[in-house]
Amino acid sequence: MTVTNWSLKYRPNQLKHIAPLATFRVAFGVMMLASIIRFWANGWIAKQYIEPDFYFPYYGFEWIKSLGDPGMYILFALMGISAIGIAFGAFYRFSASLFFLSFTYVELIDKTNYLNHYYFVSIIAFLLILVPANQAYSFDAWRKKQQNLYVPSWTIDVIILQLSIVYFFAGLAKLQSDWLIEALPLKIWLPSRVDTPLIGWLFDYKFAAYIFSWFGAFYDLTIPFFLLWKRTRVIAYLTVIAFHFMTAALFQIGMFPYIMVLSTLIFFSEDFHKRLWNRFSQNIHIPEIQSSKSYKLGTLKYFLIIFFGIQLLLPFRYTLYPGNLFWTEQGYRFSWRVMLMEKVGYSEFTVEIPDLNKSFKVMPQQYLTAVQEKMMNTQPDMILQFSHFLRDKYQEEFNASAKVFVESYAAVNGKGSRPFIDPNINLASIKRGYQHKNWVLPYNQ
Repeated sequence: MTVTNWSLKYRPNQLKHIAPLATFRVAFGVMMLASIIRFWANGWIAKQYIEPDFYFPYYGFEWIKSLGDPGMYILFALMGISAIGIAFGAFYRFSASLFFLSFTYVELIDKTNYLNHYYFVSIIAFLLILVPANQAYSFDAWRKKQQNLYVPSWTIDVIILQLSIVYFFAGLAKLQSDWLIEALPLKIWLPSRVDTPLIGWLFDYKFAAYIFSWFGAFYDLTIPFFLLWKRTRVIAYLTVIAFHFMTAALFQIGMFPYIMVLSTLIFFSEDFHKRLWNRFSQNIHIPEIQSSKSYKLGTLKYFLIIFFGIQLLLPFRYTLYPGNLFWTEQGYRFSWRVMLMEKVGYSEFTVEIPDLNKSFKVMPQQYLTAVQEKMMNTQPDMILQFSHFLRDKYQEEFNASAKVFVESYAAVNGKGSRPFIDPNINLASIKRGYQHKNWVLPYNQ
């Protein structure tokens, strides 16, 4: 009897038609350009990256600063030009590298603006640098007067694998009591969407939150497998469209639903994508070659093993910390935890100058934007960063050492406000880092 386990037969260097990769390249470039135009048109460049007096950089990336005006506008313009370069496959390697660096730079300026799909975009942009998505159906192929229609299968499969990781871990994160047993936070969010056409009336009923919660978990956990299987692919993709367009209509989550709808086209067969390209390129005749430079997976495989190993382990780093994940948020970011909680908070800071016998209250809104204050009030690492900012500011102002204390309250998924940060801890003396934040008070159910 012959064992037909497909995973044992996987050959990363087996040639496949480039059409799926070329489609993904164009879709990604177009969506990124649309996102940048939308961001610019809404005035968010100034609001998020020029106007604030203080930013919350990621630990270890404090050297990344806002470039101010006109620097941030120039950076976004370069990002938009590079997105066009990706879409058209023009000076592709340079365009992909420039987009990755510029987008990731912006993302790292202020963790206030963290979104899962920003992280996703950075990862995909990085992977696009590694693959020859411009070998055909591109400006580069037209410029060189030759195109190579075949690429190693790994160049397509790394994109599919990354998309599958995003979906699967988003589903895995939903396998917890708040989501499955209490239908939270959808039980809080859906009643405010009763004006939604056709289905809004359902949101007045509690069962709707449970249906959406259970379906959401099932969808995320299984959709990659249904997309991979030819027999279920079309129905699965129709589900992708319905699911993401519904979430776009119900919740303000930006371009993410549309990015995922277009990105998952890469799961379709070579023939499907070839038919798409034949419609658009039938009047363009570029000589075809079978290049010896085929991007075979050589030593790069060790890098990709490490890269995806990190992707698989990073969502589990929360297990290294004690306490309630939603409360401490230690290990919450970069883990594909999508729309899992409704968290609100309040903070009031007290600065003490012992040498001068001074003590005074500081309200965050004196230095932070409304969005920054909202996000800081619920995230301990940001509270610590702001405390260090106050320490440094008033130490310089009074030329004396300063202590910073915070009275802070938070509520998770509507379960009542409770003390958040130990008010007796001098946060000015606490070092930033990845160590357990034992100054966050325990979450008492």
